[in-house]
Amino acid sequence: MNKKLLSVALGAAVVGFGAPAAFAGTLDDVKAKGFVQCGVNGSNLAGFGAQDSSGNWAGLDVDVCRAVAAAVFGDATKVKYTPLSAKDRFPALQSGEIDMLARNTTWTASRDSQLGFDFRAVNYYDGQGFMVPKGLNVKSALELSGAAVCVQSGTTTELNLADYFKANGLEYKPVVFEKQEEVDAAYQSGRCDVYTTDQSGLYSIRLSLANPDDHMVLPEIISKEPLGPAVRQNDSKWFDVVTWAHYAMVSAEEFGITSANVDEMLKSENPDIKRFLGEEKDQTIGKDLGLDEKWAYNIVKQVGNYGESFERNVGAGSPLKIERGLNALWTKGGLQYAPPIR
Repeated sequence: MNKKLLSVALGAAVVGFGAPAAFAGTLDDVKAKGFVQCGVNGSNLAGFGAQDSSGNWAGLDVDVCRAVAAAVFGDATKVKYTPLSAKDRFPALQSGEIDMLARNTTWTASRDSQLGFDFRAVNYYDGQGFMVPKGLNVKSALELSGAAVCVQSGTTTELNLADYFKANGLEYKPVVFEKQEEVDAAYQSGRCDVYTTDQSGLYSIRLSLANPDDHMVLPEIISKEPLGPAVRQNDSKWFDVVTWAHYAMVSAEEFGITSANVDEMLKSENPDIKRFLGEEKDQTIGKDLGLDEKWAYNIVKQVGNYGESFERNVGAGSPLKIERGLNALWTKGGLQYAPPIR
């Protein structure tokens, strides 16, 4: 069976049973074709996955793709991006159209089990919130009874919205669209009173409005939204590479290693740092992952540590100015924590 027919057959399996057949050897396939095919946000979500006028991609999720490419090829530019809607993202991963998904996607039990995906790394701890025009004169989501709420279909957001209003005895009118651009336009035109999605997304969307200062994000967080990359199940070698690419960025921040000082840190006598940067004699961590022993060095040198990525994309160095909060290192009161690389 040729490759094209195989792809069609696998796609049919997805449609018929909901979860894909086993895909083995994605790492070998990626190495053979010379790039990582990464699914990202197709709605230009600033800070996470957005394309500039020159066609260059940037964002916290995009950096996950770049980190994987740096680990596999020693070159963070060896990525091709597939822009995807919320509806299209899962079939694209199931069918093999993309090698990995890094599109502000929430890790849930059903996505892990029913859809045939594997999650482990969380590159952004988020939660669902609400944005309203300041002219609505509300200070809390509990004041939104009777409001028309714009929401994107095919997301956990839609389900959380229903749960929250039901639990609090509030009425609402859902205004549902498939594409984020349609939700944005509806809110901007006044077709709904409220916009709900992940709070990080609200900060990004607010910047795109004609008059950002006329809108505010309410304080309530109504859900847990651990966002991170996903791969197909039954492909543990590729799963390990994608997972440890993220953990390498977190570990680098823990060690105080940055893209600016990583070459100087090669001289460190700290055994943990020597091991991390591939300087320890006879180590096999990279080999065991199917990578070069300089895989983590290449990630930090070309992409940076997690803190660098956070600050330039969504933090103080970005227009979004989002505080680290839960995304601070565990040593600073946050949840970002990397298992030992040894």
